[in-house]
Amino acid sequence: MKCPQCGYPDSRVIDSRTTPEKDAIRRRRECLSCHHRFSTVEQVEVIQPMIVKKDGRREPFDPQKLMRGLRKACEKRPVSIDALERIVTRIEQGIQERGDKEVLSREIGERVMDALHALDDVAYVRFASVYREFKDIEEFLSELQELLKNQNKPTKE
Repeated sequence: MKCPQCGYPDSRVIDSRTTPEKDAIRRRRECLSCHHRFSTVEQVEVIQPMIVKKDGRREPFDPQKLMRGLRKACEKRPVSIDALERIVTRIEQGIQERGDKEVLSREIGERVMDALHALDDVAYVRFASVYREFKDIEEFLSELQELLKNQNKPTKE
């Protein structure tokens, strides 16, 4: 690490500790030439994959865009922001764990629909209507009927 005072290219680490958020390491250093002490912060650089849209366009994965979509689907519903943040975090971690450079938007949409289906049926249908691009009331009713049919099935315990 280059010394900010004299520019010498080498230093030694005196102390290391994680930041309060536990997402970075703060290092206290000393220049080997002028003995000036300074701090650096080291954190993991997360490179988000590109999302391949239905029309073939590519854009970087944006967790905030995902959150906006979830908030819109859950508007005026009894769903906490914490629950939505957990969904975004789970989806983001799942994408990063795979390590793929590109992810189909369809995969993200299906993950969101699964999460909303377990969380709130109305939010699920709202999201599905936009995500699946319902063309008419028949498609909307078909999705509702499927939802009702699955709701009436006995659960395995």
